[in-house]
Amino acid sequence: KIRVKVAIENQPCVMEVDSGSSLSMVSWKTFKQLIPAIRRQDLSPQRIILKDYQGNRIPVVGSSQVQVSFKNRIASLPLTVVDRDQPSLLGLQLFAPLGIEVAGVHRAESNDWEESLVQEFQDVFSDELGKYKGTPILFNLNPEVAPIRLKPRRVPFALKPKIDEQLDKLIAQGVLEPTDHARWETPIVTPIKPDGLLRICGDYRATLNHALQQSAYPVPVVQHLLHSLGGGKIFAKLDLAQVYQQLPVDAETAEAQTIVTHRGAFKCNRLQFGVSVAPGIFQSLMERLLQGIKGIVPYFDDVLIAAPNRDILEKHLRMVLKKFKDAGLKVKKNKCQLCTERVEFLGYLLDSQGIHPTDNKLKAIKNAPTPKNRTDLQAFLGLINFYNIFLPQKATVAEPLHRLLDKSATWVWGLREERAFQQVKDLLTSDAVLMQYNETLPLTITCDTSPFGVGAILSHVLPNGNEAPIAFFSRTLSKAERNYSQLDKEVLAVVSAVKRFHEYVYGRAFTIVTDHKPLLGIIAGDKPTPYILSPRMTRWSEFLAAYNYLLQHRPGKAISNADALSHSPLPEAIDDPAPTLTTLQIETLHSPPLTARDIAIETKRDPVLARVLSWVERGWPADQIHDNFAPFKNRQTELFSQRGCVLWGDRVVVPERLQQTVLKVLHEGHPGIVRMKALARSYVWWPGIDKQIAAWLGDLVFAKNFSGNPLWVPATITQPTGPRSYRLQTNDGRAWKRHIDQL
Repeated sequence: KIRVKVAIENQPCVMEVDSGSSLSMVSWKTFKQLIPAIRRQDLSPQRIILKDYQGNRIPVVGSSQVQVSFKNRIASLPLTVVDRDQPSLLGLQLFAPLGIEVAGVHRAESNDWEESLVQEFQDVFSDELGKYKGTPILFNLNPEVAPIRLKPRRVPFALKPKIDEQLDKLIAQGVLEPTDHARWETPIVTPIKPDGLLRICGDYRATLNHALQQSAYPVPVVQHLLHSLGGGKIFAKLDLAQVYQQLPVDAETAEAQTIVTHRGAFKCNRLQFGVSVAPGIFQSLMERLLQGIKGIVPYFDDVLIAAPNRDILEKHLRMVLKKFKDAGLKVKKNKCQLCTERVEFLGYLLDSQGIHPTDNKLKAIKNAPTPKNRTDLQAFLGLINFYNIFLPQKATVAEPLHRLLDKSATWVWGLREERAFQQVKDLLTSDAVLMQYNETLPLTITCDTSPFGVGAILSHVLPNGNEAPIAFFSRTLSKAERNYSQLDKEVLAVVSAVKRFHEYVYGRAFTIVTDHKPLLGIIAGDKPTPYILSPRMTRWSEFLAAYNYLLQHRPGKAISNADALSHSPLPEAIDDPAPTLTTLQIETLHSPPLTARDIAIETKRDPVLARVLSWVERGWPADQIHDNFAPFKNRQTELFSQRGCVLWGDRVVVPERLQQTVLKVLHEGHPGIVRMKALARSYVWWPGIDKQIAAWLGDLVFAKNFSGNPLWVPATITQPTGPRSYRLQTNDGRAWKRHIDQL
């Protein structure tokens, strides 16, 4: 028996090669292990009769289109699922797409021309940062906009080593170069990536982007693909690594991109992420570089290659890689597909027949759960009503559902209602309901969140003002996300939607619609990033900075379509885009004087902080609040919760009963008042902390003793003698004069 190890939907599966079978099949038990969420009703009916070599009939459950990968080959192929235990069989239908050939009797091997191609162009597939050999990038700055120089932002002590490490790396790569000063100086933001490393980015929304002319370079659109691909039947897709930082810039542009840090200023010698014109510049360069090669569609950092057969595909792929080699560009090997019969591109599935929607494009509508009560049904019908102009039969088909909402109706969900529910979903999932992407029409992403899900709809704004949907999106919240504050959930909905619709909105202007008004002061596309944000918010803000968008507020009733998606999310959770960080820095000590649990317990007991914690997690009241809450109300967009504690940016908000304990810890080592305040600002906060530190030191200080023991003597400040010096009296009556650094 010949066995090969393939991956089905990214899960390993050992299959026996059966060259006598035209079908590939797995048992239902194996298929369920590969895709745990699959249900029998999700399979497509397959009207065939299968028998084994003894003539016994094999019951067929159905078929499913799955992604199968083998070595460097990836293909979307049909798989037959049978209802009995048996080995998984690899039939002839998978041989060609996966490049498998049976050699002799005991060997199965793949065509290795892809591996040979990788070896031939090792420098293109290497892990080093590429450097474009053409003319450096030059920004066209508006001369009427004066250069902007902002001060560097303070860096918490605990983050300095990590920031220094990344600065050193970028300097070694030639991306950054130290400089004394520049006309343009942009502070950095330091979001934390999922792998725990910091990423250094300039907040160019507050500086350089104001002087840049928006690029009018056209973005490739789906309607042009069939003509561009020339009837391709086999495809390859290349993914360029660190796209913008492969492009050098001229001296003036490097100065304009200058960032300022705690270590001083650095010129940016490569094109930077967050610069508003970067997408148009890169797209223009790619199209110029690859012009003349048939069947090539460059789309920002992706390049799609189509050909009528494998030989021509290899020829064109070699031409593209040669262009990249000559230009000094590099690709990410692990994200490239070098030979496949089907490929996903811009939210569509491309194959020899043309362009199709992907299987999951309308998943949010097709798999919407059956309503369990009136509230669920109202949410679903709110979604349907938004698409009324696309559904001429909607009033008739959905009539049984509307009757359930009558005041006198009793909730009974029977066969009639279930049939209407499924028929309405069938109307929504037909091609007629979704408008094709059009680069000339404005784009809108409407977002909303619920306690258990986020939802969004990508739409075009038609000339008559109506919105026509292009794609839908919804997903459930992970366990960690369900503990987010309401504000964080609202921003998560925006970030998740933009990430999902990246292929549509990246590189062009669009509008994000939300029903949560506080977002206008945090992630508005035309305003700088707020000075103090939680680490999660900082990362999200940096992510959104790469997009050219405006944020618009609409009341919740006006976005019932997105609200329905968030209240009927698919049972799907993705990796947290901003994982929980060790923000409670005090717990990094081996024997901490306070733990997160201590602070959480006292937070619940504190009459002010307990109420603040509740508002952070569930939303702030619109009514007037007591003066005790004013300092927190003023910072409501900068507060978040973690493990039952309230945090302001990176700083833990300390309950009143623990404040004296924290002050004693801060004064260990006897720092001066300035140093003690600086230390506090890196870790903790509460209303009036600066005054408390000053008063605390005024009541009791330890002055340096220049002769005799002990080295530090308790004393009381009597009066200042200068801006940084004081007269004080020791406990034994001696009068001393000391500089602040000697206290």
